[in-house]
Amino acid sequence: MTVRRKAAAVAVMGFGPLVLTGLASAPASAHGSMSNPVSRVSACYAEGPENPRSAACKAAVAAGGTQALYDWNGVRDGEAGGRSRSKVPDGKLCSAGNAEYKGLDLARADWPATAMSSGSFTFKYRATAPHKGSFDLYITKDGYDPAKPLKWSDLEAKPFASVTDPALKDGSYTFAGKVPQRTGRHLIYSVWQRSDSPEAFYTCSDVVFGKDTGGSAPAPATPSHSATHSAPATAGPAPAASAPSEAQIAAGASKSTVHHDHTAATTPAAGGDAPQADGSAAPTTPAAGTHLAETGGSSSTGPLAIGGAAVLAAGASLLLATVRRRAAAAGRHRS
Repeated sequence: MTVRRKAAAVAVMGFGPLVLTGLASAPASAHGSMSNPVSRVSACYAEGPENPRSAACKAAVAAGGTQALYDWNGVRDGEAGGRSRSKVPDGKLCSAGNAEYKGLDLARADWPATAMSSGSFTFKYRATAPHKGSFDLYITKDGYDPAKPLKWSDLEAKPFASVTDPALKDGSYTFAGKVPQRTGRHLIYSVWQRSDSPEAFYTCSDVVFGKDTGGSAPAPATPSHSATHSAPATAGPAPAASAPSEAQIAAGASKSTVHHDHTAATTPAAGGDAPQADGSAAPTTPAAGTHLAETGGSSSTGPLAIGGAAVLAAGASLLLATVRRRAAAAGRHRS
């Protein structure tokens, strides 16, 4: 075999499959978080993981480290399956029970907050990897004390806003909801349950109706944490929360460790909790061959990757056929 034919054969048999495999196995991005009203993790990420400005975000980093903020879009339970109330324990709602995000569960009255009013409100959820599914938004009851660990019983039993497959605009899910009447500091809790997988995502957004009094009591010290982040939250207004900019999201993407497999959905646990404990429907199991997740900026990502793979495969087949024809011709010439 000549040098030219050897090179062609190597390109077809080695490089071509390698490229196709790379397309199929490229990791997907993480998924998203509430940007209006801003979630705790998004607000702290926007302040800067290495040097946050607010006392609450400094405390969160002291409790759980900076990685949780770089992974701002991955507060999740991969096996929630519509059973969030039974899966996520009291006192750990903001972390979804994940130790990485334990700093988000600190009971403080000075988390950066978004000004809120009752009535119609446009919610935005920044999605770094879109998925089919539903959003349920819960608000804390009258008498909520932010200086105590958040429990499910602190939230209204039913969501005040629910939406399925909202429109994705400029990288964010956008939908309207009617916010109940409240006064002072409260919290909006979101559950984004995928319909193509048991996976669900969670956010805690601190909001203030009218004047921020800073809560009824300072946050209690936590003996298992260092003095830096167990210090009581001071009464008084907290800083306004800001969502991370697109530049900040892009700059921190390389430091994120949240990459999940979206090639298949897991069947929910037998029994299915129908209706679900948190009021949502159980996710359905897709039929074989169904495209399970839109893990890019739009729904065209999947077809684009498939189309690219098809083009490469066709090119490889043509090149291989050419090599074989030349080899056969060379054999006839020698004979």
